[in-house]
Amino acid sequence: MFEKEQGLIEEKIKAYCDANGIALAPLKWTAIPFAGEWGIATSFFQTAADEARAGKGAGKPVPTRAQEMADQVRGQIGSVDGVSRVDAVKGYLNVYYKTSDYARRVVDEVLASRADFGRGAAKGERVMVEYAQPNTLHSFHIGHARNTVLGETLARLTEFAGFETIRASYPGDLGLGVITVMWMYEKFYKGQEPQGVHERGQWMLKLYVEANALLEKKENETPEQTAQREAYEAERREMYRAYDAGDPSVRELWRVTREWALEELRDVLRILDVKMDVWFYESEVDEPSKAIVEELIQKGIADDERPQGGAVIVKIDEKLGLTKEKYRTNVILRRDGTTLYLTKDLALAKVKFETYHVDRSIYVVDVRQSLHLQQAFAILKLWGFPQADKCYHLGYGFVSLPEGAMSSRRGRVVLFKEVYDEAIKRALAVESERSGNIPEGERVKIAEQIGLGALVYSMLAVDNNKDIVFDINEALSFDGRTGPYIQNAHVRANSILRKAREAGVELRDTSYEFGYELTKHEIELIEQISQFSSKVQQAANEYRPLVMAQYAYDLANAFHSFYHAVPVLQSEDEKIKNARLSLVAAAKQTIANALRLLDIQAPDVM
Repeated sequence: MFEKEQGLIEEKIKAYCDANGIALAPLKWTAIPFAGEWGIATSFFQTAADEARAGKGAGKPVPTRAQEMADQVRGQIGSVDGVSRVDAVKGYLNVYYKTSDYARRVVDEVLASRADFGRGAAKGERVMVEYAQPNTLHSFHIGHARNTVLGETLARLTEFAGFETIRASYPGDLGLGVITVMWMYEKFYKGQEPQGVHERGQWMLKLYVEANALLEKKENETPEQTAQREAYEAERREMYRAYDAGDPSVRELWRVTREWALEELRDVLRILDVKMDVWFYESEVDEPSKAIVEELIQKGIADDERPQGGAVIVKIDEKLGLTKEKYRTNVILRRDGTTLYLTKDLALAKVKFETYHVDRSIYVVDVRQSLHLQQAFAILKLWGFPQADKCYHLGYGFVSLPEGAMSSRRGRVVLFKEVYDEAIKRALAVESERSGNIPEGERVKIAEQIGLGALVYSMLAVDNNKDIVFDINEALSFDGRTGPYIQNAHVRANSILRKAREAGVELRDTSYEFGYELTKHEIELIEQISQFSSKVQQAANEYRPLVMAQYAYDLANAFHSFYHAVPVLQSEDEKIKNARLSLVAAAKQTIANALRLLDIQAPDVM
């Protein structure tokens, strides 16, 4: 908002340094916490430290020399429009803005940019975010929802921050877990599948649970039970072998059941407003990954121990010249010639880098896979991909229930669709009680916005590295640090603006002057709005959706406080009323922008 003034001051600083033979370190500006005025500050400590290392600065201590520079630069700046004063304090140059100018510029920028307020300039880098990738034939549960919400929010943040962003999904459509459901269906349930996208997906999960119960060794099982279990296991393994050999009937069964699972996944993504750009599948990279193994052997990166009855391995620490164990040794091809997850991740990365020309690759995968992905990144580096240094694992903690950990094998999971339906049901009950004058169809839409907002925010309000104990009652609460609390701030802002229009007040696309003494609640709200752009950049650059989730709550909290304490339509002074209305409009827009980045809708009424 004050780029012109900041640029002018920087030019004067550089001119002073050039004239005095000072090698100026890059200037880093930080916001000064409001204490009667808004401002920014930059330090000369790095420049003074660089001088000291070069034997310059007349031997003065770094703090003394930094303060000397700040004093001298301050004397060169003179007056700058929009700047109230410039101070030199303890090696820092503090630039303060006129309060009325600052408030007006913040509000004007929001009202001029609207949905683009906070959008960053193009970064010239392409980012791929990989997420929403459950194993097929396993119904979408609340743990998958955390993965998907984190990935979509991060993709929205990187895109809004200025990175070209590609959304990618990599469902696990191959493996023994998939074969297990296929075997159970073929043997006991063929032709009995229910109709309905989610009903069929949830039914396949039940088949998986039932199959594991049949195949699991039990205490004190009889010889007959052991024989039966072993026969079932042999059948399952034979189906896997037949699939691997390309048996047409098994491949067709795999294709049909896979499509059932993908139909459910696509509908969940529709509900969550997630639109994937690229779909990768584990089955598609299985064969290419075997060719990669041979390439790594030829390059001397992998060691082939198959002639000695071993596997193909990569001694990562040794190849990187590390003396202490960090990445260990990893198998990339079993002695029987079958691939592993790591092998296929290498093949997928090659496609990302060579076909999609990705500069940064972000993997949204649970924390258990941390070492696995670090090993993959290390091998990519050995392989010669410069993008390996910009591969990032966004790990996230487990989602468990109050009664204990979830388990697909035992059927102890909370299905996303069930929670979503319950969230809407509860939100609709509240809406019907509070907003009986709203038509039923509109109440249902609002309930969907509120229910899904509550669910999504509960996945984002906890640091991604921490576990979540998912409690549906807490997630659907309309008080405290929740999605509905933030949505309600948007509703209240909209209510004020609607009442203003109904009263015949003209709402402009630019703010009115803030030439009166602002209340502390106005100051806090302006302060929060002004931070939006920097929070977008911080969240995107640090790959931390939590930054935006916390900011959205703080912004909503500031607006709720303003709403209760500051008269807007009741203001007797027309200039103050109009200025406050423009502030409300700016707050509403900023809340809407923040919610959109969090994949949460902003209702106008609730």
